[in-house]
Amino acid sequence: MNFRPRQKEEPEINLIPFIDVLLVILIFLMLTTTYSKFTEMQLTLPVADTEQMRDRPKEIIVAVAADGRYAVNKMVVNGKGVDSMASALRNAAKSQSGSIIVISADATATHQAVITVMEAARRAGLTQITFATQSSASAGVGNP
Repeated sequence: MNFRPRQKEEPEINLIPFIDVLLVILIFLMLTTTYSKFTEMQLTLPVADTEQMRDRPKEIIVAVAADGRYAVNKMVVNGKGVDSMASALRNAAKSQSGSIIVISADATATHQAVITVMEAARRAGLTQITFATQSSASAGVGNP
């Protein structure tokens, strides 16, 4: 029997698995992190390259002027509220079932004026809405 005290081995910490895990976490963070730079945005709306507008009999064209006035199918709407716009849209949609509303807003019209038209369309039960734009060639955008 050997009664001599054994030499105690010092525990070793193996750093290689620890480094591997840290590298995986680092790669994961690098791939999932988005770097965004907040800058001032300059927008010029509305301009888009679209095909020639076709004459559709089910379209209700709503024009929104820069000062917030409305016209439905070239008929001026009295009032600037949602209720007056909704009644004008209901009257325009009576003769046309499944109508599509085309919002033709001035580029300097307020956002609230366009939202008012959308809310009035919802109240009138009209769900198909699209926006009219002018082509960038006719607007002079991008031409030197």
